[in-house]
Amino acid sequence: MVSPNSAATPLLAVLLLLGANLLIPLAIGIFGKGFFPYKPLLPGLAQYEDHGYGPPAPAPFDRVVFMVVDALRSDFVYVANSGFQFTQSLIRSGAAVPFTAHATSPTVTMPRIKAITTGSTPSFLDVVLNVDEGDKSSSLASQDTWLAQMKAKNTGKLVLYGDDTWLKLFPDTFDRADGTSSFFVADFTEVDNNVTRHVPDELRKTDWSLMVLHYLGLDHIGHKGGPRSPNMVPKQREMDSIVREIFEALERESHLESTLLVLLGDHGMNDAGNHGASSAGETSPALVFVAPKLRSITADAHIPSPLGERDNFQFYRTVEQSDLAPTLGALLGFPTPKNNLGAFITAFLPLWSLRRDQVQILMHNAHQILHVLEAAFGAEAFAAGAVEDCANPSNDVQEIACEWHNIVRTAPRLRTAVDEDNLDLEAYAAWTKRTSNWLRNAQQTMSGMASNYDIPKLGLGLGAAAGAMVLAIGASYGFISRGGASSSSFGDIFPFAIINITYGIMMFASSYVEEEHHFWYWSTSAWLALVGWRSFSSMASVTGRKPQGLFKATIAVAVAFTAVRLLRGWNQTGQKFAGEPDLVKTFLQPNPLLLWTLVTVTYASIALELVRGFASVFPPAIVAPAVSVLVLWALSFKLVFTFEDSPELVGSFASALVELITHLDGGSTGPVTLITRARIVFVGLALATGAAVYGIAVPQKSGQVKRKPTVQILLPLYTLLAVTQSRTANIPLFLLFGFIYRFLARQLQQGDQFTPTDLTTATLLLQFASFFAFGGTNAISSVDLSSAYNGISGFSAAAVGVLIFVSNWAGSIYWAVASVLLLLQLRQNATDASLSPPSNPWLQHVGLLTVFAAASAVAVMAACTALRTHLFVWTVFSPKYLYCIAWSLGMHLGVNLGLGGLLYWLGSSSWK
Repeated sequence: MVSPNSAATPLLAVLLLLGANLLIPLAIGIFGKGFFPYKPLLPGLAQYEDHGYGPPAPAPFDRVVFMVVDALRSDFVYVANSGFQFTQSLIRSGAAVPFTAHATSPTVTMPRIKAITTGSTPSFLDVVLNVDEGDKSSSLASQDTWLAQMKAKNTGKLVLYGDDTWLKLFPDTFDRADGTSSFFVADFTEVDNNVTRHVPDELRKTDWSLMVLHYLGLDHIGHKGGPRSPNMVPKQREMDSIVREIFEALERESHLESTLLVLLGDHGMNDAGNHGASSAGETSPALVFVAPKLRSITADAHIPSPLGERDNFQFYRTVEQSDLAPTLGALLGFPTPKNNLGAFITAFLPLWSLRRDQVQILMHNAHQILHVLEAAFGAEAFAAGAVEDCANPSNDVQEIACEWHNIVRTAPRLRTAVDEDNLDLEAYAAWTKRTSNWLRNAQQTMSGMASNYDIPKLGLGLGAAAGAMVLAIGASYGFISRGGASSSSFGDIFPFAIINITYGIMMFASSYVEEEHHFWYWSTSAWLALVGWRSFSSMASVTGRKPQGLFKATIAVAVAFTAVRLLRGWNQTGQKFAGEPDLVKTFLQPNPLLLWTLVTVTYASIALELVRGFASVFPPAIVAPAVSVLVLWALSFKLVFTFEDSPELVGSFASALVELITHLDGGSTGPVTLITRARIVFVGLALATGAAVYGIAVPQKSGQVKRKPTVQILLPLYTLLAVTQSRTANIPLFLLFGFIYRFLARQLQQGDQFTPTDLTTATLLLQFASFFAFGGTNAISSVDLSSAYNGISGFSAAAVGVLIFVSNWAGSIYWAVASVLLLLQLRQNATDASLSPPSNPWLQHVGLLTVFAAASAVAVMAACTALRTHLFVWTVFSPKYLYCIAWSLGMHLGVNLGLGGLLYWLGSSSWK
């Protein structure tokens, strides 16, 4: 959008700005394609190969129930306060063998299922594809998985009930299926009942060899209320009852006597109930093998259960999730998938009484991984005599090659019963341990390999981003150099430039990326100090010895500083201090009355602003009741929503109020659903926005030469939407935003002491500081899905995407809207003072924001390129790049430019 004053705008600067904003998404796309490629895979299905160790070992099981409980963190099963009491009794009896499975980042469902079924390391790009339920590009239809092996074995049908991600990954694989949406996080109950209702019938049937059950309710509870939600233990008991039902069927039904039940989580969750990153809670799901047959190998083990709490969530033996592929292959009698990097879990070797079967299992696994190593490093690296000095190997690959030849040379050749009887058991145990260690070393080497980055695309994307930055700097120079009253000078750009430079440098350090919030908090405080000092200086020069001016300036700065300090302490975020005390945990969660008092004050302040705004256009007798109904309904929605999802945040008085609300509006058809309540709020907001736009666009019939711009009313309207999409404990933050907004508006009254560049700097700082104050981080696990389905009864990529974005960037969007209103105020202040308005304040604003968007993209891309072999490339830098995409495309192009431009145009048209 171009301001009405655009006639004076240099055309070249406008073209440069347009080019910069076209290059930003192009650069992101090119770089992303080079940074997140799919890894090449060995084609076809694996077949048994005769390596001289005898025929394939007989399988102890002929079918498997694969029960995935989404986000089943290890402590949910293994500690004393768990709801898995029956499962714990199975562990004590020896009918269940427990593990903690290590899930590598990204800890979201799709890549975890890929790792579990292929035994390989999935692409980080799957964290993006995981969100799009319509995506088919991530299919495993052409890859070798243990599902494909079971399908090829053709010993029974494959059935699935639960998360429809399996149907996307394995099209045309399941003979019977009933999928449920994995992203409908508002549902704790039906999403699991839809799975459980199929279990009794399937247990009676004899025609299947694999039954996948993927339960989602526990994960949804985590997203909504965290791991300590009151709903968590009851859900665990529900899942435990499913384990009991299946196990009792295994003991009762003859056709299930050789059936294995595998209970596992695809990932865990952090203290906030989210996942996607690499914290201990997220990477430590439970893994339990259950079958009556297992008592034969655990009779003397005396496995204790339950265990005590552990901060690292490591219970019993820790294995890799990829180890499931070769382990299930051996237990069910099919070859290990070709691209597997997992190692057979040796705890199950005693299921085979013959040592030659055990040797065959380990060597089959070893040869399969050798093929993967040869594909990566070349077959010649592992040929006999390839390493001259095995006593001093020069790298990890040579060390693995040397050890490979050692285990082949010392492998027992047990062709007859006599060989079995004459086996040196001590030497055999040493060989078994050495082989298992070799599998682990090979696994770590391959898992730690860098992705096959497309370096030319990385360079091209980085170059395009750098080009966008240069164009944006040129455009900003053109706009600022036009001058004008209350316009910016190049001296005003110094703080903005320092922010850009220091932020770019910070992107090259993993710790700074993880703790980025500190940069924005301290930068905001430093900038406020600068503005306060300038305010004091200006006030002293204008008012002379009058103390009231300095006193008011002091109070204004103190209030702004206090508000920013409260923002900083509201939610503890980042990685190092996540879960530490903050204002929410210390004061609001234990005191629901205080929380709801602040929430009510926030809604009341919104209502007051709406009444004031609409009263300048519509009759007050209509405005006050209409606004009251809308705001009260929005408050009632939030109250009922919180009572249903996080009842611990609702005190006794509020609980009684919820019962009254549901009784009053229930009528003869029963209580109004949360979906309907949210829809009513959204419809009311849409009508109110339409009325506001009408008030802006249609001139008032009065003799006034000018009137107050009703575009100001759009800020409280957006705030009402934002509090609807925000967590209840974060709603009072908008009160603090109001104090800071009024402080900035006050600075604008001081004429040339506050310029468009100052306003842009404030916008940038407050957008980022607000994002982190709401609990955001640079980890995927901090994405808040709790309000993703407000008003939606099913998955819609566009609707859910918008709601998620508004939920997570609620504070940032507030300051994007507020900055436009302040720009309009700055422009009007100059007009009221009979000064020429600043030249193109909107384009100055957009130009500088584009400089930061492009410069930050350059920094993040450069860091990802330079540190692509860094240990934390997938846990820190790759998620940061995804957030860079969200900030660049969502906030910069979508909100700051798109929405902000529309508001500026509307606001400009309202001045008469």
